[in-house]
Amino acid sequence: MRVALFVTCVTDTLYPGTGRAALAVLERLGVEVDFPLAQSCCGQPQFNTGYRRETEPLVRRFAEVFRGYDHVVTPSGSCAAMVRENHPRIAARAFGGGAAGTAAEAAGVASRTYELSEFLVDVLGVTDVGAYYPHTVTYHPTCHGLRTLGLGDRPRRLLENVRGLELVELPGAEECCGFGGTFAVKNAAVSAAMGSDKARGIESTGAEAVCAVDNSCLMHIGGILARRGSAVRPVHLAEILASTDGGTVVDGTAAEGTAANGTEEEAR
Repeated sequence: MRVALFVTCVTDTLYPGTGRAALAVLERLGVEVDFPLAQSCCGQPQFNTGYRRETEPLVRRFAEVFRGYDHVVTPSGSCAAMVRENHPRIAARAFGGGAAGTAAEAAGVASRTYELSEFLVDVLGVTDVGAYYPHTVTYHPTCHGLRTLGLGDRPRRLLENVRGLELVELPGAEECCGFGGTFAVKNAAVSAAMGSDKARGIESTGAEAVCAVDNSCLMHIGGILARRGSAVRPVHLAEILASTDGGTVVDGTAAEGTAANGTEEEAR
């Protein structure tokens, strides 16, 4: 199969270690991965803010960049949801008349786009990726992954098969962390209050790390935890799955005894 990695804006600019970790996991499982350099934003910030016409060129670009691949894999439930749920509708409305090929192509690429845990469990049929992560972890199911993609227990099944990892339940796990992209900007006070509730729930578990499938949510949660002086570290699912006896993958190399890469610490 030909697989392309869609790394997303947040990961590319703030958490490149997550992209490298996703690549490490896929290659460990024998998947040959391409990284198309022409990829750009999926258009979610523009779309959610109401700039629908400005989203259309990004949808076209996504379809053009990732056509020809059997699967597109991304370490983001949020961006995967944007592509799968909205790209076909945007393309049909914008290109359905004189450019039906573009609309069909966008819909086809969208149908082949997967969040990382979906691809591992549903396409590869794998729940044990050979990871080792000797830490206590709690899992936060992010809103788009939970409600739009319907990830269900896929991330948990992967975490349960990581050697050395103790998975502890998160109270109110299905409650939103409050980030919501532009929601955090437009409704800062509500966003911060929701994040504080989530942070208290995370701290009550006694976990060393909180895991999620979206760096945007982890950025929000991690910032609040840091301001609270908490020792709990935000860490992406891909980074846990990339960890082995040799250490945690950080910027393409192995680093001993760390649950969160340096880029994450700087962002916090």
